[in-house]
This record gives sequence, C-alpha cells and structure tokens, in this order.
Amino acid sequence: MEFRPCIDIHNGRVKQIVGGTLSDKGNYAAENYVAQQDGAFYARLYRDAGIRGGHVIMLNGHDSEYYNETKRQALAALQAYPGGLQIGGGITPDNAGEFLEAGASHVIVTSYVFQDGKIHFDKLKKLCDAVGKDCVVLDLSCRRTKDGFQIVTDRWQKLTGERLDDTLLDKLYHYCDEFLIHGVDVEGKAQGIEEELVSMLGHWGKCTQGKCPITYAGGVHNYEDLKLLKKLSCGYMNVTIGSALDLFGGSLSWKKVLEICRDAVR
Repeated sequence: MEFRPCIDIHNGRVKQIVGGTLSDKGNYAAENYVAQQDGAFYARLYRDAGIRGGHVIMLNGHDSEYYNETKRQALAALQAYPGGLQIGGGITPDNAGEFLEAGASHVIVTSYVFQDGKIHFDKLKKLCDAVGKDCVVLDLSCRRTKDGFQIVTDRWQKLTGERLDDTLLDKLYHYCDEFLIHGVDVEGKAQGIEEELVSMLGHWGKCTQGKCPITYAGGVHNYEDLKLLKKLSCGYMNVTIGSALDLFGGSLSWKKVLEICRDAVR
C-alpha cells in the first residue's frame, strides 16, 4: 500500500475542501483548510520525501476567473517535481501534452470521457492515442445511490448513469495505467472511509492481481482507518489523505502515515 499525496488547487490557492460542496456557481467550496504555501512548496516536500504518484487537481473550470491562477499553481508544482506527480482537472487530448511536457507523469481524466451520463469510448481511445495508455489515470470518483455507486463528473457535481462495479472496471483498465477513486460522500469529512466501496475495489484488485493500481481517497481520519483500508482492500489499494493530515491542519502526522503505508506492503 502506497501513500499518494495530493495538491488540490481552488481559486488559485492550495486547499482542502469538502468535496461534495464544490460548485462552479460563485467558485464556491466549503473549506477545511487554506494553505499559506503554494503548490510548488508541497511538490518539493513530496519530492524530498521520495513520495511518488501524488495528484495535483485543478478544481476550477476553464471559464472561471480563477482558472489561470489555478493552472499557474499547478504547473509550478509539476515543474518542482518532474515525473513525480499526476494532474487532473479539465484534461483533454488537446491540452494533455502541455501538462506532460511540464513534468506530469500522468494526466487524470473524468469529464472528457464521461459525458451525457455515459462513457464515450471513442474519446477515451483518442486520449490514449494522443498520450499513450501508460500516461492515463481514470478518475472514477463516485457517490452512493439507491442503484449502487455512481460515477460523478464535472468536479464531482454531476451524476452519470455509469455504475462503478467489477464489470465497468474490467472494461476500463485496458485504457489506463491507474484508477483514482474518491468516495465523494465522505471526501473531506474525516469521519471514516467508504467501507463498502473499498471492499468492492479491493476484491477486484485481488481478482486481477493488481493489474491496474487503484488509489482511494475519502474519509481517512485516524491511523486505524489505514489498517482497516488495508484489511478491506486485501492490500490492493493505495491511499490519499487530505484534510486529516497535519500538512493541512489535521491531526495525522504525514510522516507516520508514510511509515504505516510502507510497512503495509502486501
């Protein structure tokens, strides 16, 4: 199990937000923490600690008045840690190359691929043709509904008609190098992980012997959650922690989290 750090950027600032509150209207999000340091600061911190595979997420849409500053912060982070970070937020085949050239190891996509409530495999193939499957991370962040976990798009604001399950994962892993999955209902609340979701993802990972790594985010608030995550996922899961970390005003030592994750290799 690997610790995958994050640099979430909203309105030109590194923040931790309550994921389900993000809205394009008024560039609003309920904030857990607003950092004084910039994205490059955190990138250098992760670089010096030897932590790879973290993600930089641009939380403003292209039409936001804050987008350019958010993008500037993101590019600065990538340039501070070339090859060590992934990037997401409005990624398409047209702009993916710019971010890879700036230092991203992978581009993270959701909304470009999931439109009108369904997967567009032609667009997914176009992206893979443009940058290569090995540079693509699919963000399958989801919400719980009466019909199971449904993938959400557009910075977690829109439900799709796609249910996240073994069948969908079997179809999609051929088009990417990794999955990034936020349990949006618990994201940013630090009140516990989405246990049913973690168990399902871990079962798939075990059955496929980790063919496509999965990074889970959402709800981790103590060290026991890390142990539970490992148990429920059968060890086939990496983890991102945001608001609960001391780096972002929380109580969990990022150094201890890193130590626990490194000790939890299956």
